[in-house]
Amino acid sequence: MEGIGFKSKLRVQKHGEVFTPLKIVEKMLDLQGVKEACENLSTTFLEPSAGEGAFLVAILERKLNIAVKQYNDDLVRFENYSLLALASLYGIELLEDNAQTCVLNMFQAYYETYQEQVKIHNGKMRKKVLDSAKEIISSNIRQGNFLTRKALDGEPLVFSEWTPINIRKTTKRIKIQRTEYTFDEIYGNVKKESGVTINKLINKSVQQHTQLEMFDLLDESNNVNDIPKEMRYIPVNIIDVYKAEMEEI
Repeated sequence: MEGIGFKSKLRVQKHGEVFTPLKIVEKMLDLQGVKEACENLSTTFLEPSAGEGAFLVAILERKLNIAVKQYNDDLVRFENYSLLALASLYGIELLEDNAQTCVLNMFQAYYETYQEQVKIHNGKMRKKVLDSAKEIISSNIRQGNFLTRKALDGEPLVFSEWTPINIRKTTKRIKIQRTEYTFDEIYGNVKKESGVTINKLINKSVQQHTQLEMFDLLDESNNVNDIPKEMRYIPVNIIDVYKAEMEEI
């Protein structure tokens, strides 16, 4: 126990690391305006110091509860809207072990809710849904420095925007358009052509999916250097985003 306390003291001194108690997290999320945003599946959140994901997991659980209440007439619809909720949450964390834990905690929260709904519908968990959840989380949670807007190696932080296409109240299967932005571009409110990737950083962007070494989504036999520089993502069903399908511009 002393070792744990000593490590925590050093981390607080060096990084200002402080974990917010869950009760305080819930009270903050119950504030007027924040509570309503947590109940909107498409409202985006960015946690600049994500830690182990206390805020992001709590928000995700609230959004998933809305998906259960409003989009659970069948399992396929729930799968689509639960992934849409997941795609709205972003985080940046400086410390590697915290970032890894944040990724795992978010996936566990999603997995458990999905598992519950599968049992209710007497259905079966689909690997493609779980793989798409992993892809979204890996893309949305980045290890880096919020203040400098860069990863630890000095490269710009890159995030994916997940835009639903022609979604309506009756939509069952959501088609999504993925577009990449650097954090600097997000700060500058830059608008880009839909589907565009960070061309000069395309290899880096692919590699960052494995930086946390949580999800083995990419075939190690693939040679990322073979990817053409000018690429864009193809619109796909949200349960298929794990394929990260692209086409050359």
